Amino acid sequence: MKKCLLCGQYFISKMSFLNLFSLHRKDRKSICDHCLKKFIHVPEKHCPICSGSSKQNQICSDCVNWQKIYGEKLLINHSVYLYNRAFHDLMVNYKRYGDYILYAALQELCVKELSEFKADVYVPVPTSPEHIAKRQFDTITALYGSLVPLTNMLGKKAGLGAQGEKNRAERLTSEQSFFVKENFTINFQKCTVLLLDDIYTTGRTLYHARDALAKIFPNAKISSFTLCR
Repeated sequence: MKKCLLCGQYFISKMSFLNLFSLHRKDRKSICDHCLKKFIHVPEKHCPICSGSSKQNQICSDCVNWQKIYGEKLLINHSVYLYNRAFHDLMVNYKRYGDYILYAALQELCVKELSEFKADVYVPVPTSPEHIAKRQFDTITALYGSLVPLTNMLGKKAGLGAQGEKNRAERLTSEQSFFVKENFTINFQKCTVLLLDDIYTTGRTLYHARDALAKIFPNAKISSFTLCR
């Protein structure tokens, strides 16, 4: 019997024959089937750039606006789920209230999909110094740290406020908050980089992160992966 991290109910974890030999064993399952059904996958028809809503697999209005700024240099983002009430409640408990153990539930939601994306370098989008001090952990590093080898090469400036506390207009006009840390000896000039974050809302955060990396490593091929859109 396992205890669901989301609803607190006990459930029997089903395990297939393949799971017995998997590196990410499902005997660590932490979400019951009832709660799992509340998370809705990105539909088959979606924006090919950001995984956003698009009935005909056409570029969405958000990416049309980014295209006005970046031209053809748009950031390809892969999201697994739609951001709904279930995700809202989960992220509030994980990030606002600092419930660290929920990283296991978030990992369970994305481990299969993340394994399908191969990169030379996996770079987590960093949490602000203020939030790390408050929570005592970095939410993105905790989420992805045991799933892929992380390269924590991005830093975030202090004192700029959290994106989650801003409205859409404030998000889109927020200033660059990321920088590449010094003294990295790995050659990133000709490689694939996967930026890792939890939520793609307007894209401003991920474009800022991409821009900071591209400024130092202009030849790197950079895309991103998020839990939800």
